[in-house]
Amino acid sequence: MSDIFDTLVIGAGAAGLFHAARAGEQGLKTCVIDHAAKPAEKVRISGGGRCNFTNIHTAPENFISENPHFAKSALARFTPYDFIERLDRRGITWHEKTLGQLFCDGRSAAIIDMLLDDLRASGGVLRLNTSVVSVEKTAGGFRAVTSGGSVDCRKLVVASGGLSIPKMGATGLAYDIARQFGHAVIPPRPALVPFTFEGRDKDDFASISGVACPVTARNTRARFEEAMLFTHRGLSGPSILQISSYWREGEDVTINLFAGRDAVAELTAFKAAHPMKALATAMEALLPSRLVSLLAARGELPDIPRLADLSHSAIEALVERLSDWTVKPSGTEGWRTAEVTAGGVDTAGLSSKTMESRTVPGLYFIGECVDVTGWLGGYNFQWAWASAHAAAGV
Repeated sequence: MSDIFDTLVIGAGAAGLFHAARAGEQGLKTCVIDHAAKPAEKVRISGGGRCNFTNIHTAPENFISENPHFAKSALARFTPYDFIERLDRRGITWHEKTLGQLFCDGRSAAIIDMLLDDLRASGGVLRLNTSVVSVEKTAGGFRAVTSGGSVDCRKLVVASGGLSIPKMGATGLAYDIARQFGHAVIPPRPALVPFTFEGRDKDDFASISGVACPVTARNTRARFEEAMLFTHRGLSGPSILQISSYWREGEDVTINLFAGRDAVAELTAFKAAHPMKALATAMEALLPSRLVSLLAARGELPDIPRLADLSHSAIEALVERLSDWTVKPSGTEGWRTAEVTAGGVDTAGLSSKTMESRTVPGLYFIGECVDVTGWLGGYNFQWAWASAHAAAGV
């Protein structure tokens, strides 16, 4: 015997739970299954436990995809303000941190509770600790054989996420299902992930682990002005996580250590006021002292005892060099710490309006498993809500 539902959702994360409730509200008999013991674990840990649930600046330009136009339709039809309205109705208070990032005032559990309550209110069924063994097409739709038995459905919605943070149970199930039904998969890679280094750079950066400063990190594809953090393995912090999504193995990353500052003017003024002081003292007005010491040890500061002996052209050359401070990561910390997965189910095979397969009616892919990857700061949750909403056809 097989259970029969209108909609079967594989994946009890943000996208899967949100979609199932919307489908249930339309009168569809809906079931959500997940191999994990708890639902929405990424929601729980997001934003340090306060869930960075969206970003008010969400626009298609904040997403990476082989088709940069694909996300436009879903994002336009379910905006950050649509999700905010749901929180307000629920009585969940929130605040804006920086750069449009919205967080719960309380714990992220409030959003998980809202998702689960909406699912229950719509008549949806949630089955955890339930693994998918196989999926096949049937005359009436699909049959999923699971560790808890078989489930027949008219509509199969794959929302099982990507490969990031495997300790939380991430798998490549979505990609397996996509390939099974003839869909191409853009090779998945870790995104929003710290860089690692080898050799001298690794040792140098580890020696000032914990030091942070605002920078602009850039390559030929993108640039981000936010904080950078030195770590025992290399570089992290928001600017580095952001640029990592646009980085490819073997490439350089260029860092402006004076982001947002007129360093030439500041050093010139410091020299005029304190001509007998050391260059390092002036630099410590611009950068953390431990970083200044490291730059000096690496030979990246002129060996001049007094500012009075530093010409204006030398100041300009120094600022230019540290505004184009180039590093070459040996790699990233990989899936273990990647916040999201870049790549995924090729959007060429999906409808941008409904997330439905163009070749297999009734099959849908939503959320992180799709080749749409947002910036750091709530964009990926907004894609989860928007793509889930689009697949529900509301």
